[in-house]
Amino acid sequence: MSIWWSLHLRRDAASVPLARRLLLGTMETAGVDPDVSYDLSVALTEACANAVEHGGGRSSGAFRVTAYLDGEKCRIEVTDSGPGFARAPSRTARVADDAEHGRGLCLIRELADHVHFANRPGLGGAVVSFDKILKWRDNAPLMTAS
Repeated sequence: MSIWWSLHLRRDAASVPLARRLLLGTMETAGVDPDVSYDLSVALTEACANAVEHGGGRSSGAFRVTAYLDGEKCRIEVTDSGPGFARAPSRTARVADDAEHGRGLCLIRELADHVHFANRPGLGGAVVSFDKILKWRDNAPLMTAS
């Protein structure tokens, strides 16, 4: 059994906790280990905050969040309609401790197992996708339903 959902959210700060709560609720219901759920929820919060702050574009004031849980992995993708990345964020980039901006993408890299930053080809906008190997609670509903 797998769980998949997608949200089309207004580019508004109030959308960020909505996406986070839906992810946490889904993972709790499925039986994902709370530490893994927390890491993914923080990464999702950072990706959504970036979409809200930087994802404005010529088309819509919205962004999309898609989450997919299946067996051993969770994949999350946040897509916006902003200008996209001028260049792909460096894997080794460091952010100063007192920096006002730039920590979110580094934090996503630290919390997820695989991260991909890209621009939407031909459409404009950025795509932030990340995966994490899941750990399950004993008798997790998603794992016992398989």
